[in-house]
Amino acid sequence: MSRERFRKALLPPGLENIEKLKKIVDEGNYYGAQQMYKTTSARYTSVGRYTEALDLLQSGACLQLEHDQVTCGGELAALFVETLVKAKVDFDDDYLDRIRKIYKKFPRIPLPENLDLADDEAIHRLSETLGAAKTRVQSCSSFLKAAIKWSAEHGPRKIGSPELHDMLAEYIYSESPEADMTRVCFHFARGRNPKKFASTLVNFMGKCYPGEDDLAIARAVLMYLSIGNLRDANNIMDEIKKLARAKELEFPESELMRFIDYLLQTLMRDALPLFNMLRQKFSSCIDRDPMFNELLDDIGEKFYGVRRKNPLQGMFGDLFKM
Repeated sequence: MSRERFRKALLPPGLENIEKLKKIVDEGNYYGAQQMYKTTSARYTSVGRYTEALDLLQSGACLQLEHDQVTCGGELAALFVETLVKAKVDFDDDYLDRIRKIYKKFPRIPLPENLDLADDEAIHRLSETLGAAKTRVQSCSSFLKAAIKWSAEHGPRKIGSPELHDMLAEYIYSESPEADMTRVCFHFARGRNPKKFASTLVNFMGKCYPGEDDLAIARAVLMYLSIGNLRDANNIMDEIKKLARAKELEFPESELMRFIDYLLQTLMRDALPLFNMLRQKFSSCIDRDPMFNELLDDIGEKFYGVRRKNPLQGMFGDLFKM
């Protein structure tokens, strides 16, 4: 018997370890179980028993997260994706479903409301809650960004799975103490749920600082357009207006919104001179967000074949590298 076959034979069936480690987690020995999940899965991986390694890591990630062990669960979730990469597994619906099952185990804990700011204990609890929320978002984001990168490299879409993008956008928005709307928009625009995206933006409009609602809407539209998606750029504008009316919110009327309306009309035809004229005429409102000019460079390239002055410049530079 070769050494490798001997090593394979030494390892018990994966299900045995899954059941053994579940008992350890249920007993509350989270750290001990974590070390065993990592070492045992590494042994399966080292001898090419990837299926058992993946089953073990998925089980461990879900169990740890069910027990609110976010750091442990997030680490095992990231190892699950790392093992997919090592095994050169192709992206498919089965593995998407497995990632979704892990994602759904990440805790969702609402922030406390109506706090007494004069109560030191309440302030201390709030501080701890905010810290825990930040940890949850970072952990889930690391897991899903790795999964998106894997899906881009081993799936049909170069920008990654739209379902994974939607999951990440939703979690960042719902769980962050102060959601990074640029990242939320970035991922929703690469998803396939413009209605959910529109609902999120309308919800944000009711919470954002005065005068920033038009920036959020423009960012969403430009994000869609920057990847050549004119259909959903138009759809999200219509959906936002409809939802705003239903919630009796005032849709912003500003120079930036006028620019967006004109831009959507312009991109429906071959009108590069008009596109350039709009950028010049509305430059003052476009400059309200430094990112908008970079998005418009992407739009010019997608719709009119305009090459960038700097060919190394990409979508937001290094900001959203996976």
